[in-house]
Amino acid sequence: MSARPARGVTGVPLLTVGDVELYYESHGAGDPLVVIGGLGLAVTEMRPLLQALAAAGYRVIAVDNRGAGRSAKPPGPYTIEQMAGDLAGALAKLGVSRAHVLGISMGGRIAMTLAMDYPGQVDHLVLVSTGPRAGGRRWLVRLGMATSRLPGLRGKEPRPALRAQFEATSRFDRTGRLGEISTPTLIVHGRSDRVAPVAMASETHAAIAGSRLVLLNGGHLIALLPHRQGKFVAAVRDFLPPRAPSAAGG
Repeated sequence: MSARPARGVTGVPLLTVGDVELYYESHGAGDPLVVIGGLGLAVTEMRPLLQALAAAGYRVIAVDNRGAGRSAKPPGPYTIEQMAGDLAGALAKLGVSRAHVLGISMGGRIAMTLAMDYPGQVDHLVLVSTGPRAGGRRWLVRLGMATSRLPGLRGKEPRPALRAQFEATSRFDRTGRLGEISTPTLIVHGRSDRVAPVAMASETHAAIAGSRLVLLNGGHLIALLPHRQGKFVAAVRDFLPPRAPSAAGG
């Protein structure tokens, strides 16, 4: 494992991949399940979800995307393809050759890119509150970016890094390539999602052969809100293969 503490931050696990240092966490034991966060979302903010998935019998790995959390925040522009490459490199450094991959919102675009560009690394794919292109009410995302900068509210990402992520996910469009995904795929979406309309989930489901679509009551944050998390984790657990008797982490 190529990881080392950051200078001045004792015990913070970082992986050097290309031109960035990436923070990661690993929870539980079993077959590896990689969780990719959305716009500006840090691994530390997903810990309840990570721990719930680990309790289901998986080694849950999460990496802060470039521009978020404790990972490096180089100047933009960023691309979704670049962030998928960062993650592929991080998994290689961790010795994980193949894993289940779960992506939320922007993280779902990173996840589907991994499935297209690095198909050998993705065992099962879970796409959450996402789509192959930007859609819905983008002003809600811009408003969230703005209010996250107000004193006392969540969000410590430098504005340029957050903007670089926003522009990367806004430019992304692989609508015409969804049919390339042959990985077993689960699509989980909130019925009242205003950021990524539920019609986009249906479109993704129709384009990925053999995919499974699960609609849950709730909006864009169904995977992260405590009162929605139980049904979400159950849907993921029902889709993924059961824990192998002698599961290895890679």
